[in-house]
Amino acid sequence: MAEVVVLTRFEVKKDQVEALRTLLGKYVKQAVGNENNIMAEAYYEDESPSVMWLIERWASKQVLEKIRGSAIFKQVNTLSEKELVQPVKTIYVKDLEPLSKEEWRREPTKEDTPITIMLFVDSKAGTGSLFKDLYHTAMPQFRGEPGVINYQLSQLEEDSTQFVTYEKFRNEDAFRYHLNFPPIQPVIDYLNSSIKQQPFQAGLHRLIRFAPSGDGTYL
Repeated sequence: MAEVVVLTRFEVKKDQVEALRTLLGKYVKQAVGNENNIMAEAYYEDESPSVMWLIERWASKQVLEKIRGSAIFKQVNTLSEKELVQPVKTIYVKDLEPLSKEEWRREPTKEDTPITIMLFVDSKAGTGSLFKDLYHTAMPQFRGEPGVINYQLSQLEEDSTQFVTYEKFRNEDAFRYHLNFPPIQPVIDYLNSSIKQQPFQAGLHRLIRFAPSGDGTYL
């Protein structure tokens, strides 16, 4: 059975933000305690706290469907259906540079102030292979940066021209270092020339994790 990766976006009314965060926190706690879970994290957008993302990796789609039938996820659905600003968006992706469960659960230290960057990329026709090749070449160097906790490139299952990067840094300085890291320049050149909508920064989301708790422990 193939691993499954799913990103779920929620946007609720401002007076329901805390309620949804609480429910997603409970769901994530349940998920990471399941032996078939690879990673499960919940975030809010730094500039739009009422927008939340649930990012999950599971051993199989069957396991995901089972846990999404649990009582706590039904509560998430009930709240989001009643209090939504926009419909829930579910995005299935395939990791192109796979990581192990242990690598996915690598955590910041208690001294870190981590941030996660998620960038959606909609490539022009015929350029997707180049984008994947650029990342395949640069990925070992990106992951070797001292301020990088996790780094992943994934491709949307519903559209092979669309990609998303997941970049977790120990702090803001580590992110700034990455932006000036020489191996990133070919990727930046691609983003400035070969995607459908410019500027590429429009597809960038700065995320703050709220579950699991940010105290340096995954469980």
